[in-house]
Amino acid sequence: MLRPQGASALIVKAVTRLLNRRRERRVADAVIRDPEEHTVMDERGAVRSIQAADLTLPAEELECMWNPMYLERLARTYWKYLSRVTLGLIRVTYTETERAVVLIGRPFVLLRFLAPEYETIADRGIVRWRIKDGLLVSPRGRSGDGYLEIDVRRLPSAEPGQAKVHVEVEVRSFYPAIATLFTRFVYSHTQSRIHVIVTHGFLRSLARLELEQSAVGRFDPRGIRQHDDGAVTVGDTPWAAVAGIAVLAAAAVVARALWPRG
Repeated sequence: MLRPQGASALIVKAVTRLLNRRRERRVADAVIRDPEEHTVMDERGAVRSIQAADLTLPAEELECMWNPMYLERLARTYWKYLSRVTLGLIRVTYTETERAVVLIGRPFVLLRFLAPEYETIADRGIVRWRIKDGLLVSPRGRSGDGYLEIDVRRLPSAEPGQAKVHVEVEVRSFYPAIATLFTRFVYSHTQSRIHVIVTHGFLRSLARLELEQSAVGRFDPRGIRQHDDGAVTVGDTPWAAVAGIAVLAAAAVVARALWPRG
């Protein structure tokens, strides 16, 4: 099992905590439930990573949300959270056939996915994006076998009036370019750790039950929304968080300058 840690991961963790505290509204309880070996890399260099949480929420809230439209909104919320936690540097561009995770904008495409696939049954919903290519993907991983998915399952609840949902975010058959260019050690202490922290932040943020409106509206009763240029970019910059980090950085510089020298 990979047990990555590092300074960059600590910075990301601080940002996720700051962003998750920006609003106090909590409708559900979110408890992280990762499997014991949540991130593993096989002998070929393929990564499987699963982060999970159990959400306990009022039963009437779940009944209102248990439909494909909210599964699509959950997918949009994931991409929006990714942009917020990276202070708007990473954005997601939607087109009819793909989703591209970009650094600020093209041509810096970190990850490119095919358009999402949806699976829905009575007690389960899955949205899956198949990995196409990108700067973070090694050539071996561009076969279309790898994917990112969000899996939502209803669980029995022993509490009257309460419902329980298990949410998993899984990356499977992902071949990281950083592990090919450098080492698995470098990957495990940087990209892998940051992915885990960000995903945990996303799962905890679901306690507010504030899901973004879908950019496409595939399952929206109002129909699919059209866009003039055929593309939508999901991303914004949380300036309050940026200002807070800038203040902390300035304070650290001042403290270092005033620290007594031995």
